[in-house]
Amino acid sequence: MSTARDVLRYPAVRRYLLSTALAAIGLNILVTVLFKQAFDITGDTLAIGFIGLAQFVPAVMLVLVSGWVADRFDRRRVTALFLFARAVCAVGFVIYSQLESGSVWPLFAIAFVFGAADAMLAPSRRSIAPLLAPPELFPQVVALWTATFTASAIVGPVIGGFLYSVGPSEAYTLAAILEFAAIVPILMIVYSREPERITDRPTLHTALEGLRFVRHTPVVLGTISLDLFAVLFGGAIALIPAVASERLGVGDIAYGWLRAAPGIGAAVMALWLAVRPVTRRVGPTLLFVVAVFGLGTMVFGLTRNYAVAFVALIVISAADMVSMFIRGSIVPLVTPDEQLGRVSAVEGVFIGASNELGAFESGVAARMFGVPWAIAGGGLITMGIAASFTFVFPAIRRIDTFDELRPEPNRAVS
Repeated sequence: MSTARDVLRYPAVRRYLLSTALAAIGLNILVTVLFKQAFDITGDTLAIGFIGLAQFVPAVMLVLVSGWVADRFDRRRVTALFLFARAVCAVGFVIYSQLESGSVWPLFAIAFVFGAADAMLAPSRRSIAPLLAPPELFPQVVALWTATFTASAIVGPVIGGFLYSVGPSEAYTLAAILEFAAIVPILMIVYSREPERITDRPTLHTALEGLRFVRHTPVVLGTISLDLFAVLFGGAIALIPAVASERLGVGDIAYGWLRAAPGIGAAVMALWLAVRPVTRRVGPTLLFVVAVFGLGTMVFGLTRNYAVAFVALIVISAADMVSMFIRGSIVPLVTPDEQLGRVSAVEGVFIGASNELGAFESGVAARMFGVPWAIAGGGLITMGIAASFTFVFPAIRRIDTFDELRPEPNRAVS
C-alpha cells in the first residue's frame, strides 16, 4: 500500500499542500474573527446567520459559471486569481475595522463579495488535486490535503482569537497576507498529467453537464447530499460565539481555543487517515461517522461545561473528517477529468449549503428555539438522516473499496 511519504515525493503535491495551508490559515483567521465581530456588534445570533447566508448565495448564483471556467481555463491561474480576490476582501475587512463603524451591514456586503470569490476559486482548486500524482495515489493525496486543511483549522482560530483580543484589523491584515502568499506555490505546480479541457463555446447545455452528472450518478448524489443535510442541520460550529458567551461564559482567547477544537479533532483524524486510510466498508463507514457527528452535536448543544464542549467539538470534527475523506475520494474517482470543474462546482454548492447556509439555519433556529435546542435538535435530525440514507441511497451502503469506483463519462447525458 502506498503511504503519505510516497505521495510527498511529488513536488506538485508539496506545493499544493503549501498553498492550501497558507490560504486555509488565512481563511480560518478571517472567519473566526468575522463571526465573533458580527455577534459582538449586534449581540444577536441572527447576525451570524446572515454572514453565512451572504457567503452562500454567490455559490448558487455562480455554480454554472465557476464550473465551466474551471474546465475551460488553466485551473492554477483561475485559483491564483481568486485567491487574490479573497485577499482584497480581507483588506476590505481591515478598512471596515479601522473605521470602527457601528453598522454591521458592511460586513455582510464584504462577506458577499468574499463568497463570490470563494465560489469561483473552489471548483478550480479542488479539480487540481487529481492531477498532482498517479490516480492510484489519489486517496493518499486526499488524506494529506485534509490533514493540511484541518491543521490550518487549529492554527487559524487560535491566532484569530488571540489577535481579535488585540484588534480585528490586525487579524484581518494577517489573513490578507496569507491569502496573497498562497498564490505563489499554486502557480508553480506542474501536473503529472495534463487534464482534458472543454474547447466548445460556452452554452447552457455545457454548463449544466455537472448538474446532470450528479443527478444521474446515485453514489455522487447520495454522498454529497448526505454531507449537505448532516452539516446543514448539525451546524454547531457557527454558533460557537454564542455558546462561548452565553452558556460557557468564557472570553476571547478561550473562544479562540474552542473555535480551534474542531481543527484539533479533524487534524488528529486526518493524520490517522494518512497512515491508515479507510480501505474497506467505505460506504457503511460513511453512514456511521455521520451518525456519530449528530450525536456529538447533541452533546455540544446541551452541555454547560467547557471541557465537555471542547471534547464534543473534537469528536464532531473527527467524524466529519472521515466523511470528508470518503466524499473527497469518491467524487473525483467517479468523475471524468473533463467534467471535474463543473461537478466540483455543484459539489461546492452542496458544501456551501451545509456550511454557510447551515450557519444561517443555525442562527435562525437559535433565535426561535434558543441556542441549546437549536444545536441539539439539529444533531438529532442528523442522526435520523444518516439512518434514512441507508435505505434511500443503497449505492452508498454497497461501496466496499475505492478501487471499485471508476469514471462513468456517459452519465452526464443519459
